Amino acid sequence: MLTERQSPPGAGAVHQVDVVLPCLDEAAALPWVLERIPAGYHAIVADNGSTDGSAALARRLGAHVVEVPMRGYGAAVHAGLLAARAPVVCVCDADASLDPTELPRLVGPVAAGAADLVVGRRRTTQRGAWPLHARTGNAIVARQLRRRCGAPVRDIGPMRVARREALLALGVADRRFGYPLELLARAAAADWRIAEVDVPYLPRRGRSKVTGTALGTARAVRDMSAVLRSIP
Repeated sequence: MLTERQSPPGAGAVHQVDVVLPCLDEAAALPWVLERIPAGYHAIVADNGSTDGSAALARRLGAHVVEVPMRGYGAAVHAGLLAARAPVVCVCDADASLDPTELPRLVGPVAAGAADLVVGRRRTTQRGAWPLHARTGNAIVARQLRRRCGAPVRDIGPMRVARREALLALGVADRRFGYPLELLARAAAADWRIAEVDVPYLPRRGRSKVTGTALGTARAVRDMSAVLRSIP
Protein backbone atom coordinates (compact mmCIF):
# COMPACT_ATOMS: atom_id res chain seq x y z
CA MET A 1 0.00 0.00 0.00
CA LEU A 2 1.38 3.44 -0.85
CA THR A 3 2.09 5.87 1.95
CA GLU A 4 1.97 9.60 1.49
CA ARG A 5 5.76 9.88 1.20
CA GLN A 6 6.28 7.04 -1.24
CA SER A 7 6.39 7.47 -5.00
CA PRO A 8 4.41 5.06 -7.14
CA PRO A 9 6.47 2.49 -9.05
CA GLY A 10 7.44 3.89 -12.41
CA ALA A 11 6.39 7.44 -11.52
CA GLY A 12 7.68 9.86 -14.12
CA ALA A 13 6.84 13.37 -15.24
CA VAL A 14 4.50 15.52 -13.21
CA HIS A 15 1.31 16.38 -15.09
CA GLN A 16 -0.89 19.39 -14.49
CA VAL A 17 -3.97 17.24 -13.95
CA ASP A 18 -4.22 13.62 -12.78
CA VAL A 19 -7.42 11.58 -13.09
CA VAL A 20 -8.01 8.93 -10.42
CA LEU A 21 -10.25 6.12 -11.64
CA PRO A 22 -11.32 3.77 -8.82
CA CYS A 23 -11.80 0.42 -10.48
CA LEU A 24 -13.34 -2.95 -9.62
CA ASP A 25 -13.98 -5.29 -12.55
CA GLU A 26 -14.44 -2.59 -15.20
CA ALA A 27 -12.78 -4.28 -18.19
CA ALA A 28 -15.89 -3.71 -20.30
CA ALA A 29 -15.78 0.04 -19.71
CA LEU A 30 -12.08 0.92 -19.46
CA PRO A 31 -11.28 1.22 -23.19
CA TRP A 32 -14.06 3.80 -23.67
CA VAL A 33 -13.14 5.65 -20.47
CA LEU A 34 -9.39 5.80 -21.10
CA GLU A 35 -9.69 6.87 -24.73
CA ARG A 36 -11.76 9.85 -23.55
CA ILE A 37 -9.26 11.15 -21.00
CA PRO A 38 -8.52 14.72 -22.16
CA ALA A 39 -5.19 15.49 -23.80
CA GLY A 40 -2.59 16.45 -21.21
CA TYR A 41 -4.42 14.65 -18.40
CA HIS A 42 -2.89 11.55 -16.80
CA ALA A 43 -4.98 8.49 -15.91
CA ILE A 44 -4.35 6.61 -12.66
CA VAL A 45 -6.39 3.42 -12.37
CA ALA A 46 -6.73 2.45 -8.69
CA ASP A 47 -7.54 -1.24 -9.04
CA ASN A 48 -9.44 -2.58 -6.03
CA GLY A 49 -8.98 -6.32 -6.56
CA SER A 50 -10.44 -6.82 -10.03
CA THR A 51 -10.66 -10.40 -11.27
CA ASP A 52 -11.59 -9.61 -14.88
CA GLY A 53 -8.19 -8.39 -16.07
CA SER A 54 -8.96 -4.68 -15.57
CA ALA A 55 -5.47 -3.87 -14.23
CA ALA A 56 -3.60 -5.53 -17.08
CA LEU A 57 -5.93 -3.96 -19.64
CA ALA A 58 -5.44 -0.49 -18.15
CA ARG A 59 -1.66 -0.91 -18.34
CA ARG A 60 -1.85 -1.97 -21.98
CA LEU A 61 -3.94 1.12 -22.69
CA GLY A 62 -1.28 3.38 -21.16
CA ALA A 63 -2.71 4.16 -17.72
CA HIS A 64 -0.69 4.08 -14.54
CA VAL A 65 -2.13 1.33 -12.34
CA VAL A 66 -2.07 1.29 -8.55
CA GLU A 67 -2.93 -2.01 -6.89
CA VAL A 68 -5.16 -1.38 -3.85
CA PRO A 69 -5.46 -4.48 -1.62
CA MET A 70 -7.78 -2.84 0.93
CA ARG A 71 -11.28 -3.19 -0.45
CA GLY A 72 -13.55 -0.16 -0.59
CA TYR A 73 -14.27 2.86 -2.77
CA GLY A 74 -12.58 5.25 -0.36
CA ALA A 75 -9.50 3.04 -0.16
CA ALA A 76 -9.18 3.09 -3.95
CA VAL A 77 -9.62 6.86 -4.22
CA HIS A 78 -7.16 7.54 -1.40
CA ALA A 79 -4.51 5.27 -2.94
CA GLY A 80 -4.98 7.08 -6.24
CA LEU A 81 -4.50 10.45 -4.53
CA LEU A 82 -1.29 9.24 -2.93
CA ALA A 83 -0.03 8.05 -6.31
CA ALA A 84 -0.94 11.33 -8.03
CA ARG A 85 1.68 14.03 -8.51
CA ALA A 86 -0.28 16.72 -10.33
CA PRO A 87 -1.39 19.81 -8.39
CA VAL A 88 -4.99 19.31 -9.53
CA VAL A 89 -6.67 15.91 -9.22
CA CYS A 90 -9.93 14.63 -10.69
CA VAL A 91 -11.87 11.59 -9.54
CA CYS A 92 -14.14 9.83 -12.00
CA ASP A 93 -15.88 6.45 -11.98
CA ALA A 94 -14.39 3.90 -14.38
CA ASP A 95 -17.70 2.29 -15.37
CA ALA A 96 -18.47 4.59 -18.36
CA SER A 97 -21.39 6.24 -16.56
CA LEU A 98 -19.46 9.53 -16.64
CA ASP A 99 -17.67 10.98 -19.65
CA PRO A 100 -14.07 12.08 -18.92
CA THR A 101 -14.29 14.65 -21.73
CA GLU A 102 -16.43 16.69 -19.30
CA LEU A 103 -13.55 17.02 -16.82
CA PRO A 104 -12.06 20.29 -18.15
CA ARG A 105 -15.35 22.04 -17.31
CA LEU A 106 -14.85 21.03 -13.67
CA VAL A 107 -11.10 21.67 -13.65
CA GLY A 108 -11.50 25.23 -14.94
CA PRO A 109 -12.87 26.87 -11.76
CA VAL A 110 -10.33 25.06 -9.55
CA ALA A 111 -7.36 25.91 -11.79
CA ALA A 112 -8.51 29.55 -11.97
CA GLY A 113 -8.82 29.80 -8.18
CA ALA A 114 -12.58 30.42 -8.34
CA ALA A 115 -13.51 27.23 -6.44
CA ASP A 116 -11.83 24.79 -4.07
CA LEU A 117 -13.97 21.79 -4.99
CA VAL A 118 -16.15 21.22 -8.05
CA VAL A 119 -18.59 18.31 -8.11
CA GLY A 120 -20.32 16.96 -11.20
CA ARG A 121 -24.09 17.02 -10.66
CA ARG A 122 -25.42 14.04 -12.58
CA ARG A 123 -28.12 14.62 -15.19
CA THR A 124 -29.56 11.53 -16.86
CA THR A 125 -29.54 11.45 -20.64
CA GLN A 126 -30.93 7.96 -21.20
CA ARG A 127 -33.79 6.05 -19.66
CA GLY A 128 -32.66 3.70 -16.90
CA ALA A 129 -29.23 5.28 -16.42
CA TRP A 130 -30.04 6.26 -12.84
CA PRO A 131 -32.76 4.10 -11.22
CA LEU A 132 -35.41 5.85 -9.16
CA HIS A 133 -34.36 4.18 -5.90
CA ALA A 134 -30.77 5.34 -6.42
CA ARG A 135 -31.80 8.93 -7.26
CA THR A 136 -34.07 9.01 -4.21
CA GLY A 137 -31.36 7.72 -1.89
CA ASN A 138 -28.89 10.27 -3.25
CA ALA A 139 -31.41 13.10 -2.76
CA ILE A 140 -32.02 12.07 0.86
CA VAL A 141 -28.33 12.07 1.72
CA ALA A 142 -27.66 15.34 -0.14
CA ARG A 143 -30.52 17.01 1.77
CA GLN A 144 -29.06 15.79 5.08
CA LEU A 145 -25.68 17.17 4.04
CA ARG A 146 -27.10 20.59 3.18
CA ARG A 147 -29.03 20.83 6.44
CA ARG A 148 -26.29 19.53 8.71
CA CYS A 149 -23.17 20.99 7.09
CA GLY A 150 -24.37 23.73 4.76
CA ALA A 151 -22.68 22.18 1.73
CA PRO A 152 -24.43 23.67 -1.35
CA VAL A 153 -24.79 20.42 -3.29
CA ARG A 154 -27.70 18.38 -4.59
CA ASP A 155 -25.68 15.34 -5.65
CA ILE A 156 -23.10 13.26 -3.80
CA GLY A 157 -21.43 12.95 -7.17
CA PRO A 158 -18.60 10.56 -8.08
CA MET A 159 -16.98 13.09 -10.45
CA ARG A 160 -15.10 15.84 -8.63
CA VAL A 161 -12.02 18.04 -8.87
CA ALA A 162 -9.83 19.72 -6.24
CA ARG A 163 -6.19 20.42 -5.48
CA ARG A 164 -4.34 17.31 -4.35
CA GLU A 165 -2.55 18.69 -1.30
CA ALA A 166 -5.73 20.32 0.00
CA LEU A 167 -7.66 17.07 -0.45
CA LEU A 168 -5.11 15.08 1.53
CA ALA A 169 -5.03 17.74 4.24
CA LEU A 170 -8.79 17.34 4.82
CA GLY A 171 -8.03 14.00 6.49
CA VAL A 172 -10.96 12.04 5.06
CA ALA A 173 -10.91 8.75 7.00
CA ASP A 174 -13.70 6.66 5.45
CA ARG A 175 -12.38 3.94 3.15
CA ARG A 176 -15.71 2.61 1.94
CA PHE A 177 -18.73 4.22 0.29
CA GLY A 178 -18.99 7.01 2.85
CA TYR A 179 -15.85 8.64 1.42
CA PRO A 180 -17.50 11.20 -0.91
CA LEU A 181 -19.96 12.26 1.76
CA GLU A 182 -17.26 12.71 4.40
CA LEU A 183 -15.18 14.66 1.89
CA LEU A 184 -18.03 17.08 1.23
CA ALA A 185 -18.82 17.46 4.93
CA ARG A 186 -15.19 18.18 5.82
CA ALA A 187 -14.82 20.58 2.90
CA ALA A 188 -17.90 22.50 4.04
CA ALA A 189 -16.59 22.61 7.62
CA ALA A 190 -13.30 24.01 6.30
CA ASP A 191 -15.20 26.77 4.43
CA TRP A 192 -14.20 25.50 1.03
CA ARG A 193 -15.84 27.14 -1.95
CA ILE A 194 -17.88 24.25 -3.36
CA ALA A 195 -19.51 24.40 -6.79
CA GLU A 196 -21.59 22.01 -8.89
CA VAL A 197 -21.44 21.59 -12.66
CA ASP A 198 -24.08 19.59 -14.52
CA VAL A 199 -22.66 16.52 -16.25
CA PRO A 200 -24.44 13.86 -18.33
CA TYR A 201 -25.02 10.53 -16.57
CA LEU A 202 -24.98 7.49 -18.83
CA PRO A 203 -25.91 3.83 -18.34
CA ARG A 204 -22.95 2.12 -16.73
CA ARG A 205 -21.25 -0.82 -18.42
CA GLY A 206 -21.20 -3.94 -16.27
CA ARG A 207 -22.78 -4.72 -12.91
CA SER A 208 -23.34 -2.02 -10.29
CA LYS A 209 -21.61 -2.70 -6.97
CA VAL A 210 -23.80 -0.40 -4.86
CA THR A 211 -26.94 1.18 -6.30
CA GLY A 212 -27.95 -1.48 -8.79
CA THR A 213 -30.58 -2.77 -6.37
CA ALA A 214 -32.94 -1.16 -3.89
CA LEU A 215 -31.28 -3.11 -1.06
CA GLY A 216 -27.83 -1.89 -2.11
CA THR A 217 -29.09 1.69 -2.21
CA ALA A 218 -30.68 1.34 1.24
CA ARG A 219 -27.40 0.07 2.67
CA ALA A 220 -25.47 2.90 1.05
CA VAL A 221 -27.89 5.49 2.47
CA ARG A 222 -27.60 3.87 5.90
CA ASP A 223 -23.79 3.89 5.79
CA MET A 224 -23.59 7.45 4.50
CA SER A 225 -26.04 8.70 7.12
CA ALA A 226 -23.89 7.08 9.81
CA VAL A 227 -20.82 8.85 8.43
CA LEU A 228 -22.66 12.16 8.47
CA ARG A 229 -23.74 11.69 12.09
CA SER A 230 -20.17 10.93 13.14
CA ILE A 231 -18.82 14.25 11.89
CA PRO A 232 -18.85 17.03 14.53
